Amino acid sequence: MEMSNHISTGKYAADISSIRDAQVRIKSFIHRTPVLTSESLNAMSGRKLFFKCECFQKGYNFHKILAFLCSSRGAFKFRGACNAIFSLDDDQAAKGVVTHSSGNHAAALALAAQLRGIPAYIVVPKNAPKCKMENVKRYGGQVILSEPTVQSRESVATKVLQETGGALVHPYNDGRMISGHGTIVLEILEQAPQIDTIIVPISGGGLISGVALAAKAINPCIRVLAAEPRGANDASLSKAAGEIVILPETNTIADGLRAFLGSLTWPVVRDFVDDVIIVEDKEIVEAMKLCFEILKVTIEPSGAIGLAAVLSDSFQKNPKWKDCCHIAIILSGGNVDLGVLWDSFRR
Repeated sequence: MEMSNHISTGKYAADISSIRDAQVRIKSFIHRTPVLTSESLNAMSGRKLFFKCECFQKGYNFHKILAFLCSSRGAFKFRGACNAIFSLDDDQAAKGVVTHSSGNHAAALALAAQLRGIPAYIVVPKNAPKCKMENVKRYGGQVILSEPTVQSRESVATKVLQETGGALVHPYNDGRMISGHGTIVLEILEQAPQIDTIIVPISGGGLISGVALAAKAINPCIRVLAAEPRGANDASLSKAAGEIVILPETNTIADGLRAFLGSLTWPVVRDFVDDVIIVEDKEIVEAMKLCFEILKVTIEPSGAIGLAAVLSDSFQKNPKWKDCCHIAIILSGGNVDLGVLWDSFRR
């Protein structure tokens, strides 16, 4: 299930050409998300910070009688999902798409499939929150339940693929997803051309792969730094080992950052990500508070980790990054359970 059936003919799963093609393909469906700044956060960090608000990412639903905005749960994932769906030829599309996910990817793929008018079969672990399942159904996705293990999810998804003949769209290990996510950089460099550094959350690597490939192609001098929670630090260990490291378990409040690098994302992370900044959960919670109090934006833990990274001692006291003066931080998602949010704030 990990290996995508869509691989670039080049050395990597995507490139600047596929990213620019994706921008054209998805332009009419996605939002050009804003970039926010804050003098208060600039003063705290000692840098000029530019917050790319993918937490505001949405998609247009043209299939209702009245067009209305339809949120893809406020996350970057809609870019990649939309690119994957609209990359399919008509024969492939007619059979639908298949994935396994209970998070932002599930809803984003269901929404993108709805826009094209094709089936989306989403394998979801049966212990997933009911609100997440309902969100997928709201966008027309067909929910198929699995046991709450990776093995079960992949096994059920494989069975659905065989039964439907649909196209697999992996949550991150897919060149179409990577290309779609890379369009974020094309926007950032127009909105804030002075940036010299981009800090990106890292999990399976789909987002940071697209960001790194686009940024380094346009300006090789731009630094691309990954932000990773200590309780799920496989990317840092992988970079040190020179090969993919799989952790026996993960433990972090950043539930969107618990996946491991894939066969298509690892080569990009290995070759183009300049460093990985490790962040404690308490620093992530503090960054969520700052986003809420100062930017007036509600960010999920995974989305707040970039700010946590730039404020961390491991970044602030590292002379290697003293020349990082104009920093773009990708606020990757705003899908937060308010109960968890308030509990985190009380810690």
